Amino acid sequence: MTLSAGLTTLREEEIARHLSTAQSLVTRFSIIGGDGGDAGGTALAGTGRRFVPTVSTGAIRRAREVAFSATVQAVCGGDPLLTPAAHTLLYRVRRGLQVALAIGDVFSRLTELEALFARNRESPLAGEDAARFKGLLSSCAFVSAFTFASYVSTTLSAEAEEVSADPDLSFETPQDALKGLVAALDAAVSGASDGDVAAAKARGFARAAVEALLARKASFFGLAAFETVQIRIDADDFTLAGFEAQAGVKTKPLSMTFKKPEEIIGNHIAKYQAMRLARMLVAYDFDRQMNPFVELGGFLFTFIGDGLPGTGKTILIQMMAGLLNDYCQMAGYGFHYENFGVDQISSYQGKSGQACKQFVNNVVNPRVIGFGTIDDVDQVTARRSDDRASSGQHEVTAVLMESFAGASTVVRGNATFGMFSNHPEKVDDALRQRASARWLIDGPQTRDDYIDIFALLLGKRHTLPLGDHALYQGQEIKKAVSASYQGHSRPSEEGLVAVWEQYAKEKGTPQTLADVGDYLYRISRAEPRFTGRAVKNITDAIKMRAMDMDLPDAWFETPDVFLHRSYDEKKAMIEALRGPITMEMVLQEINRYADSEFRYADTEDEAAVKEMIRRERQRERAVAEIETMKREGTW
Repeated sequence: MTLSAGLTTLREEEIARHLSTAQSLVTRFSIIGGDGGDAGGTALAGTGRRFVPTVSTGAIRRAREVAFSATVQAVCGGDPLLTPAAHTLLYRVRRGLQVALAIGDVFSRLTELEALFARNRESPLAGEDAARFKGLLSSCAFVSAFTFASYVSTTLSAEAEEVSADPDLSFETPQDALKGLVAALDAAVSGASDGDVAAAKARGFARAAVEALLARKASFFGLAAFETVQIRIDADDFTLAGFEAQAGVKTKPLSMTFKKPEEIIGNHIAKYQAMRLARMLVAYDFDRQMNPFVELGGFLFTFIGDGLPGTGKTILIQMMAGLLNDYCQMAGYGFHYENFGVDQISSYQGKSGQACKQFVNNVVNPRVIGFGTIDDVDQVTARRSDDRASSGQHEVTAVLMESFAGASTVVRGNATFGMFSNHPEKVDDALRQRASARWLIDGPQTRDDYIDIFALLLGKRHTLPLGDHALYQGQEIKKAVSASYQGHSRPSEEGLVAVWEQYAKEKGTPQTLADVGDYLYRISRAEPRFTGRAVKNITDAIKMRAMDMDLPDAWFETPDVFLHRSYDEKKAMIEALRGPITMEMVLQEINRYADSEFRYADTEDEAAVKEMIRRERQRERAVAEIETMKREGTW
């Protein structure tokens, strides 16, 4: 287990080591406590008063037996079998004891307690070392007690019943503290009418115990290291973030009509990059919580897909989600897909921002492979200068900008976000530029594409002749992608073509980094929205092209070949396939990205011109009608 400020997984073997101890604590143990007698003395028959002995016995502490499993059995009446609720209660208490002892071990490793333990075994500690050892052992006991109470309170599904809990605990060792909690829990559930009531009392007791323990927190030292660690137990969907505990929300099974790559006609570059990105995502290492592609370069955290309605944005999402779902099922990974749409924009102040932040957190959860989409992003978000947009749209814009490239953004390589729009020119410039890649989704383009898509959608239940055509030959991915990339060797948008031709006339084709920088500078002068962030996105795309190797299919057929290897092994296997960066590749990616910026600007300008023409025509029509009304005397 890696100890870091990030999310740490507590492995099952670490929990299993404490099974015998936990079992003994729920079966039977002795604890030193009060005599359990009535503090008020013995009742005197018929007087309503109580006899109080003259000799004080308050200081006498006797050992008493605690048998929690027998207490739980007793609430089931005479039935020798436990009810489901009673069995769940007993199991959760035992499991909570295991987890508490295992997390106590984590605390020992985080602090110097483990080293002091080792030294104390060799020879008893003395002086300051002995005092520090005793203090850290008490802190470890406190952490274990808090963990146990938190685990029981968050993993029991019963409705909590109000139970006061201020147990008499000894914090000499973790086992002493846990014995005190189990003894108090035993007393709380004793006499319950059935298993459901016992579970409700147990959960209420655990919640009250958490509050009582937190009130004592200031009495212990050495807790700072523990407070920065998040510990995750996947089997129970339970996370302990310092002294905050939460039971995770179970991911619902993904319900979606998946598409195969061969069912997409056209959109060659977008399809190709989606297939590569799916394989990049599942290269994520859950132990290291990092993806080799993030370290080596070329990972896409965000991208934007734009195209006219009906060109294939939805089917591209279905294809990528289907690939990720298949890979994750094969490897045994969790997969979370979520879309954020217009239906999540709320009229309540702050609600839209909260919903969007929750969406982002669900997708970037480091314990799953995440794929998040924002469909119709131009409707979900708003330009910051647009005072006609709702406050909810502005909230979503702010959350996405901060989440995609803010100061607190951490890219681990387990998640990616895709923004899709029919009108990307309407998206706020700063948000759009946070998309590392631009996927032009233009659908079928050639004669062969239209023959292929018609034949695909028509199906096979007919006897119509195909004619002179090699079906799907034009969709062969490597050939199609190579042709698509070659198409960007020269720019296509009018504004960028002018910059390219002017540069070529003066200096020829770029050959050096200085030439490339000069070309980028000229583009920025022609299009002010082409900024330093645009250059970063271009370099990311170039790195992705360099990592654009064909990861062998055998790596994704069984998990042991690649997916379940260590991080360093994965990194070495990927690095061995990395290709060189060429000037041709650089110019293609510059032109591809810059074309999109000029295309957005041209579309926006064209829309503005059309709006001005429409309003001018309305004005001329109004003037003509006013003149007519004046002649008729009705104005």
